[in-house]
Amino acid sequence: MTHVTSNPPDGTPTWIDLGIPDLERAKTFYGTLFGWRFHDTGAESGHYTMCLLGGEMVAALMRNPEDNASEFWWNVYLAADDCDAAVKRITDAGGGVVVPPMDVMTQGRMAMVRDAQGAQFGLWQGRDHTGSRIVNEPGSFVWNEVVTPDPSAARDFYTTVWDFEAEEAPGDTEYYALKRSDGRYIGGIAGVPGPAAPSWVTYFEVTDPDEAVRRVRAGGGTVEEDPRDTPYGRIAYVRDPFGTPFMLMKPAPAPD
Repeated sequence: MTHVTSNPPDGTPTWIDLGIPDLERAKTFYGTLFGWRFHDTGAESGHYTMCLLGGEMVAALMRNPEDNASEFWWNVYLAADDCDAAVKRITDAGGGVVVPPMDVMTQGRMAMVRDAQGAQFGLWQGRDHTGSRIVNEPGSFVWNEVVTPDPSAARDFYTTVWDFEAEEAPGDTEYYALKRSDGRYIGGIAGVPGPAAPSWVTYFEVTDPDEAVRRVRAGGGTVEEDPRDTPYGRIAYVRDPFGTPFMLMKPAPAPD
């Protein structure tokens, strides 16, 4: 487990949130799946609802403001020492801006952006709110990665915008693990064939992936790929009742 008490280094995944059409149904689904409790921050913040694990904030849910929306995803926010400067580096590297930098009350400063291939993600310059307080524990995020048909181009983008090293993983599929200058792995870039739009995907840690997929199905979600063993742990690919994709993972034991 990692208990986070301050803003993580620049470029590190620090927060996730999800906008869906039915907040109560989402709370039931994710509360049952991950054991989350919830705190509604009130009308002033649009009923942005914090997801709590052991009393600590790990994610958030909100009602999607677009009544006709048909596609939903977990938004991944990367820590930004300077949100405005990060946006400039992103646009200089060929990325785009979805929502320009803005202050969120006293909580922090944010922007929504796209990388040069179109994968959307957020930037978060934390103030009162520094991001997920628990990571790498069942019920919290344990990994985030960009899924794209052009992983080499994504590698070039993220290593240009941040001081990351891209370490290529062995295997038939092109995959890069992104590593900070201090040696900490913070995410990955996965090559996938076909026309699917590039996107960020979140992995949530669970103690038992097989039981977790049963809960997904019982809660009205779907299972795209049943649990399977990999060198990095046992994983499954699922969707919530609104079609939001995410991964479930029991990490492999750390080497001695």
